[in-house]
Amino acid sequence: MLRLLIAGLSGLVFGLGLIASGMSNPAKVKGFLDLAGAWDPSLALVMGGAIAVGVFAFATGKRRERAWSGERMEIPNIRVIDARLIVGGLLFGIGWGIAGFCPGPALVALGSGMDAALIFVPAMLAGMLLHDQFTQPR
Repeated sequence: MLRLLIAGLSGLVFGLGLIASGMSNPAKVKGFLDLAGAWDPSLALVMGGAIAVGVFAFATGKRRERAWSGERMEIPNIRVIDARLIVGGLLFGIGWGIAGFCPGPALVALGSGMDAALIFVPAMLAGMLLHDQFTQPR
């Protein structure tokens, strides 16, 4: 039960942060990616803030054996850069550039009833299902 409460509160804080920063608006994201036009640097500030928080969170997490919910801490330690990672990153970036959404902001936009999210989120879920179908060991 505590795990669900922590997950729910974390999601709520994350979603509110996305709304407050405007990052659930695809036009804002596309403005950041438009280097040759009316470039909007605000996404870089949001990313910088997230990285700063993440650095401290991961440093603290590495020293802990258990999360606040009591579950065992499992921080990935894989440092391999392979073709799967590069291709996945390219596909993610291309999709992000075309749609102006990544998964978190897309869910926030879906919750607010944004038309573009009504198309993007099902397509994202279909892509996740296809990935699972082709990458699961048989």
